Amino acid sequence: MAKKLLIVESPAKAKTIEKYLGSDFSVKSSYGHIRDLEKGNDLGVDVNNHYLPNYVIPADKYKLVKDLKEAASKVEEVWLATDEDREGEAISWHLCQVLGLDERTTKRIVFREITKPAIQKAVTQPRTVDINLVNAQQARRVLDRLVGWELSGLLWKKVRGQLSAGRVQSVAVKIVVDREREIKQFNITPYFKVTADFLAPNAQGKTVTFRAESPTRFDDVAGAEAFLKNCLGAAYVVDKVEVKPTRRKPAPPFTTSTLQQEASRKLGFSVSRTMSVAQKLYEEGHITYMRTDSNNLSETAIQAMELEIVKQYGQKYHQARRFKTNKDNAQEAHEAIRPTYVENTLAGNGRDEQRLYELIWKRAMASQMADAELEKTTVDIAISAPSGSRPGTLVAEGEVLKFDGFLKVYLEGTDDDEEEAKGMLPPMKSGQKLDLDVMTALERYTRPPARYTEASLVKKLEELGIGRPSTYAPTISKIMELNRGYVTKESREGEERRFQILTLKNNAISKSEGKEITGTTKNVLYPSDMGMIVCDFLDQHFDKIMDYGFTADIERRFDDIADGKVDWTKMIDGFYRPFHETVEKTLKEADRVSGERILGTDPETGRTVLVRMSSLGKPVVQIGTGDELVEKEKPRYANLKSGTSLESVTLQEAIESFALPKTLGEFEGLEVSVNSGRYGPYIKFGEQFISLPKGADPYETTMDQALELISAKKESDRPVAHFEGQPVTKGKGRFGPFLKWTDLYVNVPKSVNFDLITEKQAIELIESKIEKEANRYIQHWPEEKISIENGRWGPYIKFGKTMVSLPKLEGGKMTADQCRTLELADVKAIIEKEMPGIFDKKAKPAKATGKASKAKKK
Repeated sequence: MAKKLLIVESPAKAKTIEKYLGSDFSVKSSYGHIRDLEKGNDLGVDVNNHYLPNYVIPADKYKLVKDLKEAASKVEEVWLATDEDREGEAISWHLCQVLGLDERTTKRIVFREITKPAIQKAVTQPRTVDINLVNAQQARRVLDRLVGWELSGLLWKKVRGQLSAGRVQSVAVKIVVDREREIKQFNITPYFKVTADFLAPNAQGKTVTFRAESPTRFDDVAGAEAFLKNCLGAAYVVDKVEVKPTRRKPAPPFTTSTLQQEASRKLGFSVSRTMSVAQKLYEEGHITYMRTDSNNLSETAIQAMELEIVKQYGQKYHQARRFKTNKDNAQEAHEAIRPTYVENTLAGNGRDEQRLYELIWKRAMASQMADAELEKTTVDIAISAPSGSRPGTLVAEGEVLKFDGFLKVYLEGTDDDEEEAKGMLPPMKSGQKLDLDVMTALERYTRPPARYTEASLVKKLEELGIGRPSTYAPTISKIMELNRGYVTKESREGEERRFQILTLKNNAISKSEGKEITGTTKNVLYPSDMGMIVCDFLDQHFDKIMDYGFTADIERRFDDIADGKVDWTKMIDGFYRPFHETVEKTLKEADRVSGERILGTDPETGRTVLVRMSSLGKPVVQIGTGDELVEKEKPRYANLKSGTSLESVTLQEAIESFALPKTLGEFEGLEVSVNSGRYGPYIKFGEQFISLPKGADPYETTMDQALELISAKKESDRPVAHFEGQPVTKGKGRFGPFLKWTDLYVNVPKSVNFDLITEKQAIELIESKIEKEANRYIQHWPEEKISIENGRWGPYIKFGKTMVSLPKLEGGKMTADQCRTLELADVKAIIEKEMPGIFDKKAKPAKATGKASKAKKK
């Protein structure tokens, strides 16, 4: 029997580590944190008692804690092996508190990779819990709770319910909002770019074409045309040829943020997807710890990479490098992300893991390879007009790769989609005459800064010093949560734009016009109207909190706490007292905000047209205000057109919003209309509602398009099977494809081909769902919308859509048999305690139905 218990935070990690330890150890998982600040109606922090946190064990961790206590009681010694960052240190400390372990003597081991040598070495070098790291994590958690709690409560009263704010998340939203406004305010101006294609013999004597460009940009068509006219009949002579050797160095191995950025560019992964996949690779022992802001590599890793590079590519491809982290506050780990065994070029389960591992392997290996050697050639071409004047100079640039070096393995991506690769130029010498093939003056336009992607937002946060490797992904996920709707990730179609083309060929100038699509975006971040309103409100009243520099300074103070330089409660007190005073002042003095903006007057009624945020958090157009309306008359409302915002919508666009609902015609004796509602645009056919396809514009929808959707809906509603004499239909909803039988909805798993589902498959899914539902209820009062149900961690009460925990008895949690003895009044009393005043209205008595009665009914 094992004498020692080792606790880690993930079951996958436990499984891997257990293989490397002897029979002396048993390994268990804490499944992340086992305690957290109390939630619900309590702040969870005693601000009048040195900010004492009120930690509680969540209900879903009761059984786990009980099992860990039992396991700890059966061994001589408990060891802790949670992650090395501050979150991991805090988990170890909480385990000490809950399991009754002495944090000053309990052995704690750390490692940056889950390999046999690393684990065995860690066991020989145990330490104790670093309370400074724990305090840094506590400070962040407590400060974020205080700020989030008070700002969110303020937003509920001054903007709208269900909103939230936070110390880092609100600043992240501000970055996205500021960029959107920068784009909207950007003045797009045209200019002309002149290029010339010349003919010259290459090294083999074959005539080839190469391109040169004028370094001068022309502001208007007149300037560009004048330049081309001066080139009529001109001679072109090579003025100067400069050949310069250059070198390209590889990028350092990945940190958390650079991995997120490159996985986004090369693999199309979101930030959360990258971290989820990287976590699995780490727990399976394939890569080092994935939350780090360090570029360093261990000497062992550098030596292993040297052997592999020499073996695969030869000695000349190897160049040892020791990268230094530029940031003083790098603290999440002490090594970059790299493969644990560099000889494994492939690793991971599933396509995502394999692709991310390959990216990590290539980047790490390239960092220890030789520079790429290139030869850059720049040719200045003089223009001599017939008049003897010199209209200007053209410049041609070329590049030749002499030695690929690290490029043999890896080339770092870039966010600049305009970067052009330079080709190879034919050999040229000073004084050489060149033949012009064609010269073009192309109208181009200045471009506003690009919208942020998830990855480029992480890069910006890192540049500003806001957040740390462990916080980037949660921050991005938080601001994009649907119920808050501050930021959305969208791909939008561009619009057509015309541009002018001037061409000089065969000593004659011609003019033409081209077309292009501009403004197309793919998976970029857009702030919502609500995000902008909340951002402006916080900026107005809490400018310090929303200041980038101040937020970065708070991060540095956390670093000082981790280094033992600052008492965490004093740091919190210095921030919280003035912050709380500002909250109280804003609560008293600030007006409720709705983002209201008056656009003008409705030409039809002469009434005021304005836009604002509705009480449901939707941007709406309103015609008519209080004084303009007669008694009991209400203003007219319409949803804002898709693609417009409260800040940018024009009077004309606002009035056009009232074109909905629009009657398209009649079909089978029923009216067909198009409208936009809470869940998006739709076709209404009689009493039936049919959603428009994603991206479809309801204002442009025709009768023919509506009939196609009605026909498709009829086809999809045709029964795919019959069960117990009732039809089974299929459909697609917010959560994917489903089957519907009477009032029962059944999700269709990915393993079943939804389009080709058979009657047998449909019936099997329905029978499985019925069986599951029969085992779901312990007691059920449908009329009251109350039930006691079986859950993963034991029975619980469900009231409407709210889950309510059952009270604990002396022996622990209530069993199913004990729940069956509860009367409706008992259950209501439990709900009332959790949700005071919820049953103030009179309710009709209801008869309980349990598992037995439900089965009998069937």
